[in-house]
Amino acid sequence: MSTAASSLTAVEIASQPDTWLQARDSLGLFFDVLPRRGERVAVVGCGTSWFMALAYAELRERGGHGETDAFAASEFPHGRRYDRVVAISRSGTTTEVLDLLARVKGNTQTGAITADAETPVMRVADGIAVLGFADEESVVQTRFATSTLALLRAHLEAEGALPADVRPLEQAVVDARHAIALDLDVEVCAAEQFTFLGTGWTYGLALEAGLKMREAAGAWTEAYPAMEYRHGPISITRPGRVAWVFGPTPAGLADDVARVGGTIVAGSGDGSGDLDPLADLILAQRLSVQLAEARGYDPDRPRNLTRSVILESRHA
Repeated sequence: MSTAASSLTAVEIASQPDTWLQARDSLGLFFDVLPRRGERVAVVGCGTSWFMALAYAELRERGGHGETDAFAASEFPHGRRYDRVVAISRSGTTTEVLDLLARVKGNTQTGAITADAETPVMRVADGIAVLGFADEESVVQTRFATSTLALLRAHLEAEGALPADVRPLEQAVVDARHAIALDLDVEVCAAEQFTFLGTGWTYGLALEAGLKMREAAGAWTEAYPAMEYRHGPISITRPGRVAWVFGPTPAGLADDVARVGGTIVAGSGDGSGDLDPLADLILAQRLSVQLAEARGYDPDRPRNLTRSVILESRHA
């Protein structure tokens, strides 16, 4: 079943191939914000932005560009030395991100990637990359997050530091257009539970897929490193439940899922075929919209969520 563009979120999902190309083409504007080769870097964010940070950190370090850690902004290890802290924040107003950047300012080089140039993050970061073309009207993040990762991925590619088993961004865009046009699997759409799995950089994508399904559709989802699936999570698998793998599927995993009656959505992402994992995420985004609408929810305005989390000052 295909997803009709009946919501803002669906329209924004469908725009991602173009915003990824815009992110790549804007790379030259933001070199001062992005990590230099050899720098020890921490990448931070909250929610979806944290998951993109996890994916990028793995790509950068494995590509030999430099030691890279990723943290939820609230869990940053103050006292640990970094050459640069890069924050990802669509709104530029998230309290934990602003607090962190203000605290390290003057001691550590900082940069921020945001969608809005008129927000407080402009005052606390040393450098800013504004991806206004990827901003969203929907509360649920889709294209800003993936466009940020596309920008960071394009930077690694330009620096000759993209891991050899990760496709060039140009191919990811081709795969993304295919993911938008594909019919969603009827059996997957009818499932009652979803476990998303990833390895290395795709673990961040698995976390993000699970969050999208919870945010938009209120679905029961979990996410784990792929090799951890057999260490407990498989216990909930049965008919009507899905194990969805981003990137290469570990040997024997598909057989294990089938043995207990579950449905496997097996990824590739290793250059041998199927979809780039970032394009595969588009399918999960589309599924979240379809399930939300089937349940009578508004995917643009999910329950209990706002565009940005702004906390009362802890110093008041």
